[in-house]
Amino acid sequence: MTAPDTDIRSAFRGRGAACTRLGSPFMGRLMPLMADRLRPTGAVVRRVLGWPGDVGPGGQSVPLRLAGALHGLVLDGADQGLIAAYPPHAVGDDTLFAAVEAAMARNETRLMAWLDHAPQTNEVRRAGALIPAIWWALARHDLPVTLSELGASAGLNLSLDRFALAVGGVGGVVHGPADSPVRLAPRWTGPVPAPRPIRVADRAGVDLNPLDPAEHALRLCAFLWPDQPERLALTRGAIALCTAVPERGDAARWLTARLATPRPGRLHVVYHSIAWQYFPPATQATARAALEAAGALATPEAPLAHIAMEADGDSHGAALMAQIWPAPPGQEGPQTLARVDFHGRWVEWQAQALPVA
Repeated sequence: MTAPDTDIRSAFRGRGAACTRLGSPFMGRLMPLMADRLRPTGAVVRRVLGWPGDVGPGGQSVPLRLAGALHGLVLDGADQGLIAAYPPHAVGDDTLFAAVEAAMARNETRLMAWLDHAPQTNEVRRAGALIPAIWWALARHDLPVTLSELGASAGLNLSLDRFALAVGGVGGVVHGPADSPVRLAPRWTGPVPAPRPIRVADRAGVDLNPLDPAEHALRLCAFLWPDQPERLALTRGAIALCTAVPERGDAARWLTARLATPRPGRLHVVYHSIAWQYFPPATQATARAALEAAGALATPEAPLAHIAMEADGDSHGAALMAQIWPAPPGQEGPQTLARVDFHGRWVEWQAQALPVA
């Protein structure tokens, strides 16, 4: 069933408001312009306005499909007229939309192909919360780590041990490789867990549609927002560091098999960020059962940690939760570590340090 035209336009407006909240004034302006001015005068717009089913962020995410396709034309220099109207250039609404319309007419075949792909990014700044969560777990079990990421996209955050992190913002002390092309500096409030070296013995991830960072670099960058050059630079830096392309598959089946391999002398860290909500209920249940079963068998010589940065219904960012097996007395079950901006711009740390095993 084709979604009513008004639903499509509402989806554009909703994305514009969300992008504004997440720090992109340009997208906050472009999306409602699309809602107000798109007319079915070409194949691209006819397809967008007639898109079937759920066109919003919980479904096909049509507004961001189109935005990413257009940004791709800018990033690889394919459309000079659009480049002249996009950041860092500042133009009025009429000039911007005229450039968009002209670009859609000039690049119809390419844009139609890009619309086949759902938006897929790999937000590197979330590692600014994931790294301290691993420090928190290492305080209990200071061992080399095995990294297992669910919903890993292109696997950029599988290289988080190669990122530099300035805790407390830009002026904070840098932990990790000082010369890393990925330098994270989230706004930080609350206590700071004691930094510890993350010694990765093994790293792997899984995704239903994994992207190869080398092959799909343009797509990864195009779905970032044009007025956020920091995100673009961090993503390109992480692409340069990436050595582990995720496997294709169901997260629960993959995790069950990975947890079945004994890993003595290592802390096995299973983690995911803004991915769990997209898993079907059966996948969630099976993954949860696999973690509980492996946790019951964990020992101080082969411990297990589960770190989750996920939406929990609170509009103030995402919850950063962690569970560790075996757990110290009073720390059984999931523990709240922090609240985190969905794009990792800020971290509000809450947890106290774990006692050493």
